[in-house]
Amino acid sequence: MRRIAEAADRSGRDVTITFNYRYAPRNTALREVVASGRIGEVTSVHFEWVLDTAHGADYFRRWHRDKRNSGGLLIHKASHHFDLVNWWIADVPSRVFASGGLRFYGADNAARRGLGPRAERGSIDSPLRDAFSLDLRADPELRGLYYDQERYDGYLRDRDVFDPGITIEDNLSLVVDYAGGPSMSYSLNAHSPWEGYSIAINGTAGRAELAVVERGAVLIGEDGRVTVDPSAHPEGVRADRTRGVSERLVVQEHFAPAEEVPIPMGAGGHGGGDRILLRDVFRGPDEDALGRVAGWPDGVRAVAVGLAGNRSLETGQAVRVSEIELGAGARALGMAIA
Repeated sequence: MRRIAEAADRSGRDVTITFNYRYAPRNTALREVVASGRIGEVTSVHFEWVLDTAHGADYFRRWHRDKRNSGGLLIHKASHHFDLVNWWIADVPSRVFASGGLRFYGADNAARRGLGPRAERGSIDSPLRDAFSLDLRADPELRGLYYDQERYDGYLRDRDVFDPGITIEDNLSLVVDYAGGPSMSYSLNAHSPWEGYSIAINGTAGRAELAVVERGAVLIGEDGRVTVDPSAHPEGVRADRTRGVSERLVVQEHFAPAEEVPIPMGAGGHGGGDRILLRDVFRGPDEDALGRVAGWPDGVRAVAVGLAGNRSLETGQAVRVSEIELGAGARALGMAIA
């Protein structure tokens, strides 16, 4: 990230960052509410994101499981979430305190829960271990990309989530202070039975709440398969009668009843935002008062929260974003480095 920031700074050129979730109509609707001033000046944010035992587990099957490679979920996954908050409230992060650990996946946790010895990956004629396993052979795309290539590159895409040696966290909590005054409490869980998120933004004139269920339950199909990432491939998500798939935005001003804000229908991946994002990338963006098109400074601000969070996990202390070595990228943080 430092090298990208410094190259962009030297060149003086614009770099477009495609934060896909900015384009989801539900997230755009929340941005419109906050920008309109209906809830007043933002004072605090509460943000919870849950990854289920298909999508969340997938980070523990592949190369992301080694923190030396991925930086953990605070870098790979949560940087999307941090960008959303930075964009929703139009502010920049200044200080981060983090707590968390590996509490569900990994060999030690499996043994503690009495799961017993784990079988090796399934053979052509035998089933895989259990519902936490991914069968690359059952999906033509995954088979072509990974399973059939193992003899050439040695990369195993379907490792056991209860292997020893996993070094990333599956439960994370953060407190983030922003330069303009608000603070955020954030949590991420990677072994939930359902997938989605909830965000509440408190202001001096009211409160806005967005609740999203992207998959109500991890349901194994008759073919033994399940869609890994429900946000990217919503067409592959099987219906769950109780929780279902839903999104709801509610705004309540002080001394007034709550009002549900209509969310425009979106089609396609990532909450219906992919089509709009691709249009902006390949045809050029239209005028957008909400600023969905991101630049590299936005990328620096988002990743900086994860970097500071990882430093806080190591030290047990709150970490100022200005303490993170970002090279030329530090200038992109504006008030956060003051």
